[in-house]
Amino acid sequence: MKESSNQGKAFLFTIAAVLLWSTVPTAFKLGLRHQSNYQLLTGSSLVSLVILLLIMMLSGRVRILKSLTIRDLGFSAIMGILNPLIYYLILFKAYEILPAQVAQPLNMIWPIVLVLISIPILKQKIRLKNIAAMLISFSGVAVISWQAGTARHNPGNTAGIILALSTSVIWASYWIFNVKDQKDKVVRLFLNFLFASLYLLLGGLVEKPFLPDSPEAWYAAVYIGLFEMGITFVLWLKALEYSTSTDRVSNLIYIAPFINLVFVNLILKEDIFYTTVFGILLLVSGILLQNVKRAHAKTA
Repeated sequence: MKESSNQGKAFLFTIAAVLLWSTVPTAFKLGLRHQSNYQLLTGSSLVSLVILLLIMMLSGRVRILKSLTIRDLGFSAIMGILNPLIYYLILFKAYEILPAQVAQPLNMIWPIVLVLISIPILKQKIRLKNIAAMLISFSGVAVISWQAGTARHNPGNTAGIILALSTSVIWASYWIFNVKDQKDKVVRLFLNFLFASLYLLLGGLVEKPFLPDSPEAWYAAVYIGLFEMGITFVLWLKALEYSTSTDRVSNLIYIAPFINLVFVNLILKEDIFYTTVFGILLLVSGILLQNVKRAHAKTA
């Protein structure tokens, strides 16, 4: 009975996280109407930093900070450059160039990129299933990238497509570097944002203005800091904590791009291309195929 109750909680946390993440691409586009990608990242990073600190205080994680070593701080100083600094600067620039319905699915191909990176770095073998999954997902990428308003009708958007795809490489690399990190995930994220915020504030000596400079700009920064970088991440961790199996909740995350299309259409007034829907179906199918365990692995 307790296991069933915990799984129910896991699904509730997952649904909350998926719904919030589904609104974020729309928030990106709205926020970028009022500020540069640098301003948006600086504002949202500072908001996320404060939120993560409050979460740590409420959950008793602040005491973990006392046990940090120079190596822990050095690791976060480097990881903070990768994520959130470089990752979001590039991602926001991609959203600045592309329609939200294009940028969001191109950004989510990182599980497939992870397999490619793992071959040389982690010495993992590639199976026929992996190859099939990659071909399906990359065909989805091709369909999404080739639709009206992107590469075929607007060659200038090619740069945005490249930027959106490169964020998957950055995120996959970030995941690999963190795979053996034993530090509490919320504490690690707080440290990453602490260093990234310091870098962004220092960069403000050159990049001006470096903070959101209007109420509309701050609204977007606060929303993104709360629901892309802060609270939603903790909701996702709680879902994983309560779930009896990671697979039972992780695959639900791929509902997000479809819900995103609703917000994009209703709020941003983007006409949804049929190729977007078909491309997302292909992309998600490839990722899900990649995540399918072999039968004997399930019974082992």
